[in-house]
Parts: sequence; structure tokens; C-alpha cells
Amino acid sequence: MKPSAYPAARAVAATVEEYFASHLAAARRHQPELLAPKPDARSVEAIIDAAFWASLQHEEGTSPKISLAFLPIQQAGQPLAFEREFPMTPSVLSRLAPAVERPGIHLGVWPASDESAELRIWGTTRAIPKLCFVLEVIEPGLLVVKYRRSQETGKYVNIVVLKGDQVKVLDEKGSGLPDCPALLTPLLSFGSPASNTDSDNALMPLAVSMRAHGRGGSLLVVPQGSDYWKQSILQPVPYLVSPPFSELADLMRRDSIEKSQQAWQEAFIDAVDAMAGLTAVDGAALINERYELLAFGAKIGRRDGGAQIERVIVTEPVVGVVQEIVHPMELGGTRHLSAAQFVSDQQDSLALVASQDGRFTIFAWSPCEGLVHAHRVEALLM
Repeated sequence: MKPSAYPAARAVAATVEEYFASHLAAARRHQPELLAPKPDARSVEAIIDAAFWASLQHEEGTSPKISLAFLPIQQAGQPLAFEREFPMTPSVLSRLAPAVERPGIHLGVWPASDESAELRIWGTTRAIPKLCFVLEVIEPGLLVVKYRRSQETGKYVNIVVLKGDQVKVLDEKGSGLPDCPALLTPLLSFGSPASNTDSDNALMPLAVSMRAHGRGGSLLVVPQGSDYWKQSILQPVPYLVSPPFSELADLMRRDSIEKSQQAWQEAFIDAVDAMAGLTAVDGAALINERYELLAFGAKIGRRDGGAQIERVIVTEPVVGVVQEIVHPMELGGTRHLSAAQFVSDQQDSLALVASQDGRFTIFAWSPCEGLVHAHRVEALLM
């Protein structure tokens, strides 16, 4: 394989190889199921390099969106196989991109069987094994290295985010904070073994869907059975829901067997998208900890007697990033300021805030620090 012309590809290749080697070894000790092959650093570098340059091309005026999966055709379930394999070059990827733009479709990549061992595109697949290396082109110059966590639809874990010359290696220990809220832990512990059993937590899919609609929005999560949150909401609430709407809550109460079925997964996705869509309405949507919808379009106001928030702790689950203390307006404006104020006044609540530019922040109270903690998590949601 020729040397990479995209320096970040080479810089991160060994880290990605080590990550998969460690996780595949651990999985093989505990799970007899079929697992994906380990990607080597040379292949990782070549895939990232080709995808990066492909992302900068335009095919009929459109930037390509591509998902590449590193696996042999024998592990692809029911693949769509090409009669002849194609070289993995930016121009080939750009031409094929329209055929695999829809979510869940991957171009299969594997070394050629001849002496060259050059990577070849053998076809497309929807089925990939657990811990399969996937590289997704999000937009020009923005790539995400991820893997398939389970056979459930949409269960991926992001490992590295590359944007131009910026490389973010995600920190698996992001949930290791001593006072991380229970609802938030499954989202931040994205790569740990415990995160494989997150079917009782819908915050991650809600966050992904909120970010996907691109309009920006806020979602407040308040305790079950309490109306104390109303002290921080301006009255009257434009769209108060009575009784609370329980479609998502009802789905979340189903047993694990039913949750593994395709019908439940489709209904769950529809319910999540419907709730996330409400956050696009001006104001905030409110749900309780059981995912029952209480209101949307709500305006946040400072609670009587509550102190004006001036500082928040900011962290990002990225290796090497240290926490900062900033004014909440520095995170994105009035939407972020009002969400931080709500959590400051309602310390047993969470606030999820999506920006139109793709940034995503979750606010939670930190008893250890006595401040609102702003978790920047957009790198987990791409």
C-alpha cells in the first residue's frame, strides 16, 4: 500500500489497531459468537486516507456519504457481490457513494488474494459482525471510526473522530466521574462491556435524533412524580400534555425478549424520532425519567430565589481534553444558558441541548464540584 497523503490517517492507525486488538481479545474470552477480523494499522491507514480524499470530491454536485466495513465477504450475511472487485481509490468511492448513502449499507473492503494484498471493494452489505471496523464519511473532511456493538439496529460505538487535521480519540472512561447521573452513565460509557446492556436507557437515541433534525433544541429530563420543575418554567406552558404521553415509556417497559425483535426496534425508532422532533419547536420539551412526555415549547425562567448561574464545568469524552470552567453563554448562547440555569435550579434534572451546527451538550448537576457540569458529547453521536 502506498504511503498515506492524509497525515492524520497515519497518526491514528496504530491507536485504532490497538483498540480493536484489545476489545476483540476481551470479547473472545467471554463471547463465543462470530466476531469480526482485527484491522491492521496498514489497512486502517489506507481506508482512512482513501475515504478522506473521496469526501472532498463531488459527484454530480453532491458530497459523498460513505460507510466502509473491513471484513471478508464470507462474514457479510447476504452480500451484494460485484462480479469483479474494485480498487479502493477516492474516485471509485466517490462514484459508488450514491448507492450506499442510506443508513445501514456498507461498502465491503478486504485485501486482495493476490500478492499485492491491496484493499479491494468486493460489494455491499447490511450485515456485519460484532466489533467490525467501520469508517463513515459524514461530510467533507469529517470521518468517524466506529464499530458494530451488537446485532441490534443502530448499535454503533464511535472510537475516533477526524476533522481535517484534528483527531479526537474518544475516552472510554468518560463515565468514570464520581457523581455522574445514572441516566447519563450509559451514554458516556459508550465502549465499556456494561454499555452492551443499555436497552433501559433511551438518552443516546434521543440525543442522536435531536442532533439529526438540525434545527437545534432542548430536552429537559425531570424526576418522576414531581411538579417542582414547574417553578423553573414560565406559565402558562404553551403545549402542556395531559395526561403525559407514554408511547416511548410503554415501549421501554417491555421485556428484553420483545426488545430484541424487529417490530419493537422499528416502533422504538419511530417513537424516539417523534419525541426528538418536538424539541425543534421553540422552547424546551420536558419528559420524566420514565420517558413520559410532559410538555414541549416550554420557556425556561429562573426559579424564585435561585441564583443566577455564572459558571459551569465543561468536559468532553476525548483523550487529552481537560475540564474547563466557563460562562454558559460561551457554550452556544441563550439556549445553553437557560438549560444550565434550569439544572442549577433543578439539581435532580438533566438538560440535553442540540445546536444547529451539530454541537451537543448535556447539563447535569455535579455535587462534588457544586456546579453544573456541561458534557460535550457530539463526538459520540455522529
